[in-house]
Amino acid sequence: MREIVLDTETTGLDPKSGDRVVEIGCVELTNHMPNGTTFHKYVNPQRDMPSEAFDVHGLSEEFLSGHTIFGEIAEEFLEFIADAPLIIHNARFDISFLNAELEKIKLPVIDITRAIDTVALARRKFPGAPVNLDALCRRFEIDNTGRTKHGALLDSELLAEVYLELIGG
Repeated sequence: MREIVLDTETTGLDPKSGDRVVEIGCVELTNHMPNGTTFHKYVNPQRDMPSEAFDVHGLSEEFLSGHTIFGEIAEEFLEFIADAPLIIHNARFDISFLNAELEKIKLPVIDITRAIDTVALARRKFPGAPVNLDALCRRFEIDNTGRTKHGALLDSELLAEVYLELIGG
């Protein structure tokens, strides 16, 4: 069974107010295990980078200005995810950003029902406990020492390990 662990980094918290995707990272799973295939792109948001967002992921306007815009990687991204279930930590956030980008270029949006939200899984399994990615890595003794900032591919790699633990692997 093929699944895709997916994460994005953005310029802020609300695509409706003009915030944009700046990084997409995906890890392909076969039977719940990473198979070595990934998708990773930095995206030029064609706008400023608020300091609050920069503090989270460390991606500057200067760095991103040298990368392609979302419309130029959208088809490749959609081909990569195909019709696989999407494993996402706080799925509504990432899907809302991806769908805002897809709508801008008149491509089909991603149905939220494809997403398996690991925040929801963790809350059911550990009611009242912190369920952010760092807390879950600590709980499951997953080494996240390389995570000094958020990064879409690294976070997807860590989430793949967390997901396996959450589903009882």
